[in-house]
Amino acid sequence: MIAAFDHVAVPIANVEDMLAFYGALGFGVRRGGRLHSIHFGDNRINFHAPELWNDERFTLRGPSARPGCGDFCFVWQGTVESIVTRLRDLKIEIIEGPAPREGGRSGGKVTGTSVYVRDPDGNLLEFMAYGGRYP
Repeated sequence: MIAAFDHVAVPIANVEDMLAFYGALGFGVRRGGRLHSIHFGDNRINFHAPELWNDERFTLRGPSARPGCGDFCFVWQGTVESIVTRLRDLKIEIIEGPAPREGGRSGGKVTGTSVYVRDPDGNLLEFMAYGGRYP
C-alpha cells in the first residue's frame, strides 16, 4: 500500500536562478554536484543539473524529460492574500488566480484558492491556500 509521497525529480537548465528562486520562496536548498534539491516539510524535489540529464549514461529519469516539464501544486500555509503578497514582494508574476480549485485533500472534495506562477525554467507552480478568502 502506498503510504506517502516522498520526492520527485526534474531536469533544470538554470541552476543558480532556480536555487535562488526557490530559496526566496522559503524552500530549503541543498546544493550538490550534478544533483541539487529543495525541501519543504517532509518532501523534496530533486533538480537534475544539465551535466546529469544530458549524460546518456544517466537513465533513471523519464526518457523525454527536459527543463520546464514540471507542474507542481504546493499547499500554502496561510491565506491566499499572504501568498499573493509574497509573490508580489518577490516580483514574481502571477499568471492566473486567485481562483477556486479542487485540491487533493479528502479525495478532492475540499476546495482551496490557487495562484499560478512559473519558475525560471518555465515549470508551472500552483500555490493553494485552504484557509481564508481572497476578496
